[in-house]
Amino acid sequence: MVDTTPLTRAVDHFADRLRAAPQSRLQRGAAAEALGLARQLARWAQELEEPGVEPREMPDAGMFAAADQITVAAHDLAVVIPADADVDEAVRLVEEAQKRAGV
Repeated sequence: MVDTTPLTRAVDHFADRLRAAPQSRLQRGAAAEALGLARQLARWAQELEEPGVEPREMPDAGMFAAADQITVAAHDLAVVIPADADVDEAVRLVEEAQKRAGV
């Protein structure tokens, strides 16, 4: 069984930082960065669950929903992620997105 704890911790930390961020920070790109990550993680999970099927794109639900969107996408991925190396890659993606978001 794959231990996805590092992924859920990383994404929960990023989501908490987004929720605590001022609106101005979200508007300056933090929310867009989070949405990009959420879409990437959701696409990855869909490709694992339904290989060969065109992934659906996560909609933009607004800057105040970005934290919830990355949380949902990461937790969906955590359910289907096949290997520890994939968890490490997902954690790296989350940490890099958080740095770019500046939160």
